[in-house]
Amino acid sequence: MKKSNLKKEKVMKNLCRNIIAIVLGIMLMIPTINLYAGNQDRSGQAGASELLINPWARSSGWGGANTASVRGLEATFVNVAGLAHTIGTQVQFNYTNYFPGTGVGIMAFGVAQQLGQSGGAIGISISSMTFGEIEVTTVENPDEGGIGTFKPNYLTIGLSYSKAFSNSIYGGLTVKVISESIADVSATAVALDAGIQYITGEKENIKLGIALKNVGSNLKFSGDGLTDRVTITGQEDLFSMNFRADGFELPTTLQIGLGYDFKFERNSYLALAANFNSMAFGRDYFGFGIEGCFRNIVFLRAGYNYEGGIYDAYDDGNKTTINKGFSCGATVQAPLNKEKGRFISVDYSYRMVELFKGIHTFGAILNL
Repeated sequence: MKKSNLKKEKVMKNLCRNIIAIVLGIMLMIPTINLYAGNQDRSGQAGASELLINPWARSSGWGGANTASVRGLEATFVNVAGLAHTIGTQVQFNYTNYFPGTGVGIMAFGVAQQLGQSGGAIGISISSMTFGEIEVTTVENPDEGGIGTFKPNYLTIGLSYSKAFSNSIYGGLTVKVISESIADVSATAVALDAGIQYITGEKENIKLGIALKNVGSNLKFSGDGLTDRVTITGQEDLFSMNFRADGFELPTTLQIGLGYDFKFERNSYLALAANFNSMAFGRDYFGFGIEGCFRNIVFLRAGYNYEGGIYDAYDDGNKTTINKGFSCGATVQAPLNKEKGRFISVDYSYRMVELFKGIHTFGAILNL
């Protein structure tokens, strides 16, 4: 029986090594292909673009390039397979000041729980995007306002499960509900994320990750806000007319990532990562990241994402992103119980964008 299990594990390892070789070959060939890839003509046609915004400080600090190495609750956004590395109970809260001065903010909260030594891990994550108060306008009063305000709200709730299938292979799945609403109009959709991670090397320092995200139903708005009171020519009575909104797809993405860790003594390391993101409703882009850890206490990280047209001017019609590509971040972590992996940490990340003073994310993690 043991020989059979060893044989199966060997076959799986050989299969994953072949996958890594193929992915490496593809990633080496990609730079020779026209970088204006993806579906640029479909930019702006998808809904729920908030699903593309990373609300977590650690992974956003190196541009989400850690598809192959992300661990813990943040994996529910980057690559759910990394949730399987959760130790004990992890509670996390983050706040993102998105485009400072605009009143737009993102709050993210989640809890992850390890289910025994071989039972995997389960996680619940909630992300809410708010836009402050906006003046109500009407057809008769399109500019002046003064008749009240409303508060749009985007809410995403995810339930995730991830498990280690061997010492090297991890996989996971997320089911999430997306809701967008104002006072009298709302839309709801259900989506799935799936991911795998493969870890190999003598020091478990070679990593591969693949994640497919935001595959689900269309969003379609409905509610009293799409109803109007009209009169029919020749009649005095008022009638209610319901306008039907068209549905729109979710921004599906496919991520392929590689990682390599240089491990040193006293729980210190230097991690390198590379990422390729295939976008269904925009340009594909490449991500590169680096993270340094000193004694599992201080973490410094940086990342860069590149896509075609990122340096073009807005008036030439070729630019499809406000991001300038660069990101960085830091973590200070205090151990509570080194043997059981318990800790508390404070996290921060910065993302550079056009026109605004950057995107700032602050967070805290309690691992019990």
